Amino acid sequence: MSMHFEKKLPIPTEIKQAYPLSEKVREIKERRDKEIRDIFTGKDDRFLLIIGPCSADNEEAVLEYIGRLAKIQEEVSDRLLLMPRIYTNKPRTTGQGYKGLLHQPDPTKAPDLLAGIIAIRELHMRSIEETGFTAADEMLYPENYRYLDDVLGYVAVGARSVEDQQHRMTVSGMDIPAGMKNPTSGDLSVLFNSIAAAQSQHNFIYRGWDVTTDGNDLAHVVLRGAVNKNGACLPNYHYEDLILINKLYAKKNLKNPAVIVDCNHSNSAKQHLEQIRIAHEVMHSRAYNEELKTLVKGLMVESYLVGGRQDAVGGPDHVYGQSITDPCLGWEDTETLIHLVYEDL
Repeated sequence: MSMHFEKKLPIPTEIKQAYPLSEKVREIKERRDKEIRDIFTGKDDRFLLIIGPCSADNEEAVLEYIGRLAKIQEEVSDRLLLMPRIYTNKPRTTGQGYKGLLHQPDPTKAPDLLAGIIAIRELHMRSIEETGFTAADEMLYPENYRYLDDVLGYVAVGARSVEDQQHRMTVSGMDIPAGMKNPTSGDLSVLFNSIAAAQSQHNFIYRGWDVTTDGNDLAHVVLRGAVNKNGACLPNYHYEDLILINKLYAKKNLKNPAVIVDCNHSNSAKQHLEQIRIAHEVMHSRAYNEELKTLVKGLMVESYLVGGRQDAVGGPDHVYGQSITDPCLGWEDTETLIHLVYEDL
């Protein structure tokens, strides 16, 4: 047999009992959930900026980064709501390489999934407790969502996962915004089918249970660019792309139409510094067209303490606060982008 069962892991209820939320964290979560819901339902016209490292590879560096974001939030709170990225699972195109904090809470050591489950829960809890920020995370593994469902503020479903039935149905049982990314092919019919599925009610098997869901009225479009058959990147953040999405939404019976533009990945061809220019262009498109101003609710940006990326993990050559996965903006460029977006609003 090729699958080896190493050890049985605690179920989410057991992890939550062992690592419970304080009353302070519960209150912050409730307040933040209302704030972000009001943005997606149009009650709050602030702009959402989902920003942070490509992967949360170091707890202290991530918390230092988020602490800096918290100080900027005080300056821009009248127009912007900042949502830090704490991405604890890293999808790998070939299945090789660092898979995120869930797999390796210490990137220099062997995978340890139990320690990883505890590490990702504690990191999200510390973010809320120490900075007042609930965060976004990618739902790479639907069955793991329950370990974090009481701390997350936003969920992203990646380009390779958005066509998967289990991802769509799991999103339908969430009560926080879920960004459904366009598939790597860029097929918009697939994208809108995923949103329709996520906003619908379902009955299915989940973690050994027969469950029913109410549908998630906050499931929405995330544009991350596409890749053609020759591997060339095809951006989809331009004015014409946004107009097309607006027209497609108008033809669909979907709740709370919304678009988040991912400024990196295939939109930037992973040229991380391009994120500043892309953000500025999207903001210009919103300013030019009132319908787009209502539709485009925010941006996704990858940034960290130190710009670029590195291969070094541990040892004397390792750079604290620099990505070990995709390249990110450094802190100075991050401040530039945030203030540019703020001024463009």
